[in-house]
Amino acid sequence: MKTALIVEDHQESRDWLADLMRQAFPGIIIEMADTLSSASIKASKDSFNLAMVDISLPDGNGLDLVAQLQATSPDTYIIMATIYDDDDHLFAALQAGALGYILKDQPRARLLSQLQGIARGEPPLSPSVARRILRHFRRTTAPQEAPELTQRETDVLRLLARGFTRTDIAEALDITANTVATYTKTIYRKLGVSGRAEAALQAVRLGVINQDL
Repeated sequence: MKTALIVEDHQESRDWLADLMRQAFPGIIIEMADTLSSASIKASKDSFNLAMVDISLPDGNGLDLVAQLQATSPDTYIIMATIYDDDDHLFAALQAGALGYILKDQPRARLLSQLQGIARGEPPLSPSVARRILRHFRRTTAPQEAPELTQRETDVLRLLARGFTRTDIAEALDITANTVATYTKTIYRKLGVSGRAEAALQAVRLGVINQDL
């Protein structure tokens, strides 16, 4: 990670999140915003490898920025950093396109470990959040026929679920980024979803990929 955007309205929280990010990714260049509008302007002017976004902002919902980043900078790795530990906020964030969801009241060492795990392909999730997702997977649902994915589509989906960017997937599979984009659109259509986090959840639920990704 070389560049990051932190969107947080409380200065003290912005500062310690920035300090944490610098420790996790030495040399990273960080931009900060305290409102949705200022973050939107920054995101429209520059691309960021990583975005850490609060949900509740003075002038709107951080999920609106997630939608903007998904549309204009799909390779940005988006993490929600929030105090909301409930299903509604969690799954709304994942469906919008966030790849991580961390709670700001965790011990510093745990937050640092979650950020460092990104480099190993581990989505940053607070323990209570991870448990909630597992419970979601284990709920009894009516059987659904798994969509037929080609081997290459399954390969792309596995990497999407691990948080790989379009460029990373292209390099890993020795194909072009445009080809990855085409596969991704096909996967979304077959799964009936609109974002990669939602695609990963749906794929696990249907047994298309393993729960441990």
